[in-house]
Amino acid sequence: MSSGRLERVLRDIENASRDARRPDARLVAVGKTRNAGELAALADDWARARPGAARAFGENYVQEAATKIAALAGAGLEWHLIGHLQSNKAAQAAVLFDWVQSVDRLKLVLALAAARPADRAPLAVLVQVNIDDEDSKHGCAPGDVPALADAIAARPTLALRGLMAIPAPRADEAGRRAAFAAMRGLFDALAARHAGVDTLSMGMSADFPEAIAEGATMVRVGTALFGARA
Repeated sequence: MSSGRLERVLRDIENASRDARRPDARLVAVGKTRNAGELAALADDWARARPGAARAFGENYVQEAATKIAALAGAGLEWHLIGHLQSNKAAQAAVLFDWVQSVDRLKLVLALAAARPADRAPLAVLVQVNIDDEDSKHGCAPGDVPALADAIAARPTLALRGLMAIPAPRADEAGRRAAFAAMRGLFDALAARHAGVDTLSMGMSADFPEAIAEGATMVRVGTALFGARA
């Protein structure tokens, strides 16, 4: 990890957000396969680079995240689950994380709502959408978003915040932007139905400036921060 990589990512986010004439998109640093020491170093660099800014880390697996969250307790970090969540891990996730970005079925909504402690802030939830209808991808169909969102909004231990997507890889920018634009349309419709919906999570290391241009308010970046995995 280098502080130079972090600064480049933060500036690219700020520039893309300025060009889109919107507030700066939020960065979620993806810590998959990275150890707690690497995350701590990034968190320290982040605090120096942008004092007072929220520092959010995204994890793909509940068990891997649990170790890191315990090691970094007290560091003032915000933890997001961004990977597929199995129903049998929902109770643990509801306690560990501040956000779950990968909710795509009612069974998960019910499990998270039941397990989130009532004396804590509601668990922030994003509905994951399979915008390209890929058989290999998780996420609900676009047409299922309203009903799933209504179910989340009805649970007092959950807070519906918006949508997340991982569009299919595309070689052409026009294709990538079309998928992002489709997500923006779903997001705008959802925000019109539910107060508090403010987050559209899309875009990763290779394409987050394009995602911001099309409406992303949150981007999930790993490789551009840490370098390629060995």
